[in-house]
Amino acid sequence: MDRIRVRGGARLDGEIPISGAKNAALPLMVASLLSAEPLVLSRVPDLADVAFMAQLLAAFGVHVAHEPATTLGAGATYVLKAREITATTAEYDIVRKMRASFLVLGPLLARVGVAKVSLPGGCAIGARPVDLHLKAMQALGVHIELAEGYVQARADDGLKGGHIVFPFVSVGATENALMAATLARGTTILDNAAREPEIVDLGRCLTAMGARIEGLGSSRIVIEGVPRLHGARHPVLPDRIETGTFAMAVAIAGGTVELTGTDGTLIGALIPHLTAMGVEVMPTNRGLHLHRNGFRPVAVDVETEPFPGFPTDLQAQLMALLATAQGTSHIRETIFENRFMHVPELARMGADIRVDGEVAVVHGVERLKGAPVMATDLRASSSLVLAGLAAEGETIINRVYHLDRGFERLEDKLSAVGANIERLKE
Repeated sequence: MDRIRVRGGARLDGEIPISGAKNAALPLMVASLLSAEPLVLSRVPDLADVAFMAQLLAAFGVHVAHEPATTLGAGATYVLKAREITATTAEYDIVRKMRASFLVLGPLLARVGVAKVSLPGGCAIGARPVDLHLKAMQALGVHIELAEGYVQARADDGLKGGHIVFPFVSVGATENALMAATLARGTTILDNAAREPEIVDLGRCLTAMGARIEGLGSSRIVIEGVPRLHGARHPVLPDRIETGTFAMAVAIAGGTVELTGTDGTLIGALIPHLTAMGVEVMPTNRGLHLHRNGFRPVAVDVETEPFPGFPTDLQAQLMALLATAQGTSHIRETIFENRFMHVPELARMGADIRVDGEVAVVHGVERLKGAPVMATDLRASSSLVLAGLAAEGETIINRVYHLDRGFERLEDKLSAVGANIERLKE
């Protein structure tokens, strides 16, 4: 099992290309199920989850071809053609590896009226609930049964438009309902819909395929169903979580870096905190310029919220940064429970963090110390890399397969700007 070794203390200087967003690429790939014509996606990141999704779609009869990226960060081009749906079951072995697999439910029902999808591994309905997905499908006329760990769904007369009110914001449920509604008869209204950039990107792709959608980026999305969708070409938007992670890497290590191929509006909730901490952030014609030199960051208080608030997927990275700040910071996690699993590992590196329910109190220390640590999830793994950049000595990060699910060649991008980081192959 691979590990990553980081020797701290090096400044970062140069350019880091930002890859396409995993959280946009996966639902965009699933959207190929909605048309018999080819969907061509560019700027697709080279990630384990993308490979899993390609494998799942191929099992449904989708012909998947891709041209690898020619340069770091440029992304691959995928051509997905679902001329005929040959299977409608998403098996447990693939769904348990990747929650985004559950997004096939809506498109399969829209296209062929039947789907059997495993409940995600380790998912009790109610925690990161899939019940919102199921209720959305029921509002579109779907009959659903749960049996032996699978959702068995049928729409014998096709989908029909409905009014779906989400009790709380859910990105996945919004995506599933949005895709399903494009081929439903009549009008579908999604209220309290997620507003994330990845939702907007999916909606733009569906519109390019012939869907009729209004309200993207707002909490009310209106979809007028059409009989069929056609093929399209669509570039995946830049990864805002990668953008924010590398921005905080500069903040924690110091230096001057331009993040290219991205947009500051994607991390609008992070930039004011970075500025308050003393980091210089400026837009450029290619992306974002970041600079920090000669001082410790200043403590700030942060609360995670649905977009456009501060993203939960940047919380762990911010905690690593605040662990080195002057003063005491408070981080309130309101989106997911058990999202502080990285705290004990940061503590192994000398971080002074106390967790009280949904609040982490971070007392900044002048210097972290390198140590062997273990990644517990995707975002935790990146936070440990950031901590290693600022730590004295050597940090060995174990279980980095988590990292490979969401960051494209992170160690290569950091080493190119001066970080002392390498992957240790087992």
